[in-house]
Amino acid sequence: MLQEHIRNIAIIAHVDHGKTTLVDQMLKATHAFRDNQQVEERVLDSNDQERERGITILAKNISIEYNGVKINVIDTPGHADFGGEVERVLKMADGAVLLVDAAEGPMPQTRFVLSHAIAAGLSIMVCINKIDRGGADPEKALNDCLDLMMDLGADDAQLEFSMEHVVYASAVNGFARLDPEDGNGDMLPLMDMIVDSLPAPDVDLDGPLAMQCVTIDHSDYVGRVGIGRIYSGSIHTGDRILVVKNDGSRAMSQVKQLFTFDYLGRRECGEAQAGDIAAVVGVDSTDIGDVYTDPDNPVELEPIEIDPPTLSIVFEPSTSPLVGREGDIVGGRQLKERLEAERENNVTMRIEELPDKTGTEVSGRGILHLSVLMEQMRREGFEFQVGRPRVLFKKDEHGNTVEPVEQAVVECPGEFSGKVIEVFGNSGGAMVSMDAGTTQTHLEFKIPTRGIMGLKNRILNVTHGEAVFYHTFLEYGPYAGELGVRQNGAMISMSTEKAVAYALGTLQERGTLFVEPGTECYEGMLVGERSKPGDMVVNIARTKSLGNQRSSTADIAVQLTPPKTFSLEEALEYIMDDELVEITPRNVRMRKRILNETDRRKWRVRHGMVDK
Repeated sequence: MLQEHIRNIAIIAHVDHGKTTLVDQMLKATHAFRDNQQVEERVLDSNDQERERGITILAKNISIEYNGVKINVIDTPGHADFGGEVERVLKMADGAVLLVDAAEGPMPQTRFVLSHAIAAGLSIMVCINKIDRGGADPEKALNDCLDLMMDLGADDAQLEFSMEHVVYASAVNGFARLDPEDGNGDMLPLMDMIVDSLPAPDVDLDGPLAMQCVTIDHSDYVGRVGIGRIYSGSIHTGDRILVVKNDGSRAMSQVKQLFTFDYLGRRECGEAQAGDIAAVVGVDSTDIGDVYTDPDNPVELEPIEIDPPTLSIVFEPSTSPLVGREGDIVGGRQLKERLEAERENNVTMRIEELPDKTGTEVSGRGILHLSVLMEQMRREGFEFQVGRPRVLFKKDEHGNTVEPVEQAVVECPGEFSGKVIEVFGNSGGAMVSMDAGTTQTHLEFKIPTRGIMGLKNRILNVTHGEAVFYHTFLEYGPYAGELGVRQNGAMISMSTEKAVAYALGTLQERGTLFVEPGTECYEGMLVGERSKPGDMVVNIARTKSLGNQRSSTADIAVQLTPPKTFSLEEALEYIMDDELVEITPRNVRMRKRILNETDRRKWRVRHGMVDK
């Protein structure tokens, strides 16, 4: 039976193609806000980091009422590091809106989310956004979308649906049109097409209850909240339900509270019916993939597999000489408790304490996935240190070691393509395809995840900053052997003092500096990179020795090049195995694991390592 008063749609787009802005305009078009209400832009990006980075990190649900139809909108992350969210939430949708930039066309991470939507059999409507920007070519963008869908194995019905259901929009200016030149000034053509063309949920209203949990929320008051779509039957507050786990184990539970989505919030209700998306309170320790069903007539649904993590990082309490100066929370116990709380909320991460209790290992889908957690913690006032990211290897059925392999895409001017291919070759990458356009060359590679670390900076260097670089997890492949690591040595501070301009002036001739005059440094801290292999211990506080004779000429002021600064992700990719990143609310510093030079030498001798 079709639930004609409900539409469940996912919005699919590459990072920065405007899907969160489009949702803003859909909310305004349906009068979700009062006329005089002050509303922030990108209202769905409620997380501070989502606003600053301009990306969606968490999949979110909202509901819009239009012409008597409830439209449940699922805003999906476009970045592959948050793909754990994408794969699950698409199970709640019956249709999708594919949003594509009219100038850029479909990009690599559009491919990632779109492939899952096609595999789920969703009807896909195309929305060509930003038709008013310079260089926009809506017709080419649409053709590229259809070509991409064919490449991803869309069937004839999906392709035909997408060809017939196209909207041209400018989300920033608040209009959608059936033809780019028709002059319409509101979003109603988009809303009409969603209601009239995307399929309504086809469900069994009178059947036994079947609901699958695809997203977990957490409340300090009620614990875990299971969010998912009801496939058949209905669920009521107070119902006794059977909970079937992914591993087949079963347990009884009771629905204490029930919510459905209402614009940007949730509304408590006594009943939710098949076809709708609901949030259930009362299932203890509920997890992704749990099926809530009728105890007397249980329904089986396919289990949900979450892609395994590919990278792990160890979090430790800070041992820096400057610990406690910038953060309020520095203890190991508080760090462990914070990470255990994250384990409750974030099911796509694996968080385990090390056997020797010295730290906590956090495993995720990529550097960005892990750095978002670190950034959140430093904003909460934590000071801690982390080691170099470690790729997680596995054994295949034959006992051979396999490692995560990524699909990497680079678009750059043709004259730099040779240099880009060389950089990938040195990092264990293999070119899959090359498409030379009139201005840009499109290159695709397969490369081990280990080789991705630090690669973006090298590509930007050889292309003079003109390359666009994306990568997504592809598969587990054969172990690629040892890969090249950082070639140049580090400049390491020999003392705990503030950096002095005179000392830095002499050091900048030996390499690249990371600090400027007045920067608080400590023994063992990385203050620069040498232009040669091998580490070098330096004095960053050396001053000019003053005699009792006047100089025949006035002292020439030291001319310093601005220091190289690192974002958190860049620092994680830069460090070596014997180094750490120290993270505080105000600074990201890199340091040696063993701060004292004499102790480092003893450690190297003890482990049979000889200094270069």
